Amino acid sequence: MDIKMLGEYAKLMVKVGANVQKGQKVRLYAEVDQHELAALVARECYNAGASYVEMFWSCGAIDRLHYENASVETLGTVLPWEEERQKQMVKDLPARIFIESADPDELSGIPADVISTVGQMRSKVLKKYRDEIDGKHQWLIVAAASPKWAKKVFPDDDTETAVEKLWKAIFSCVYLDGENDWQRVWKKHTDTMKEKADWLNAQGFKSLKYKSSNGTDFSVELIPGAKWCGAADINRVNGAAYVPNMPTEEVFISPMKGKCDGKLVATKPLSWSGNLIDGFEVEFKNGRVSGCKAKQGEDILKKMFAMDEGASMLGEVALVPKESPINKSGLLFMNTLFDENACCHVAVGEGFQEVIDDFENKTLEEIHAMGVNDSIIHVDFMVGSDDLDITGVKEDGSEVSIFVNGTWA
Repeated sequence: MDIKMLGEYAKLMVKVGANVQKGQKVRLYAEVDQHELAALVARECYNAGASYVEMFWSCGAIDRLHYENASVETLGTVLPWEEERQKQMVKDLPARIFIESADPDELSGIPADVISTVGQMRSKVLKKYRDEIDGKHQWLIVAAASPKWAKKVFPDDDTETAVEKLWKAIFSCVYLDGENDWQRVWKKHTDTMKEKADWLNAQGFKSLKYKSSNGTDFSVELIPGAKWCGAADINRVNGAAYVPNMPTEEVFISPMKGKCDGKLVATKPLSWSGNLIDGFEVEFKNGRVSGCKAKQGEDILKKMFAMDEGASMLGEVALVPKESPINKSGLLFMNTLFDENACCHVAVGEGFQEVIDDFENKTLEEIHAMGVNDSIIHVDFMVGSDDLDITGVKEDGSEVSIFVNGTWA
């Protein structure tokens, strides 16, 4: 891979994505095979004035060995030093950068019960720290090409060619071509997303209706006064603007928990907890998942919806037009960061505090009481199609077309 392009990617992450501030600490997460990129990102963090960059390494192959050999009790136990790290994070409020490159089905074949139980055990201890820093720090999720992931996306190519193609696709999706002024491009892009969010907020929709020839027929209520958001966010402590996901093409909101009905048919596979779930549809009744089926991964899908009380309710609905550059690439990335930005999607599980006005001055209990869902998970799945229509319904019953045939009306 062109080291110059990797360097530009690292600068994009630090300057626009996480927008690391002078004197701020950084936590950088990456797979061990991404050490070259991680070093470039760490260097850019220090160039931006970071006081310290703490590195967190992971290895999918080792993770699989843990699941194959260690007990559930051992895997699910949060050790004291791990919790102390989380407490320090709450104190420091570091910028966090996550570089994803794992094999989409690294844990394929591991019993669904084991994966879900381990996740539940660890989240019971760690979730409160995640909640405590919400809105108070910058964070960013990006991706890096790896051999196993690349071969999933380009199965007919040799590994070296597949990795090269995946890197080119990643750079294209984040508007890096080696020539353009990516700071200007991203400013224009985030401004466009904000304009869409502002229009939706001005409409004051009470609910949304989804309809597609693939069987999707669904309605969901929105939280009164909740705000649509797009692309960029603000750290409420230091005022730094940042872009949490790169790529990003979505305008999103958290709907009213427990207020949706109908069927959603997934239009792309989902990778969750190291397992691929494909060819699935989900039925909702009285706001909760009432049934689901899948051609692949049905057992893990059911375990996902049963992770906790909020895992079977929606935490997000997001609008992405079919003209998204990710969708136009024609690639199936089998990575939610990319595939969710190819078309419209929803998420079960935890909702977003920031959709509530003045959320930073409200307690979590108050935010949840207003209708934002709470859960230890937040899992997106894609429902956009070429003929998806989405209609907004106002308080007086009048209707406005939002999406027609998969794009903005």
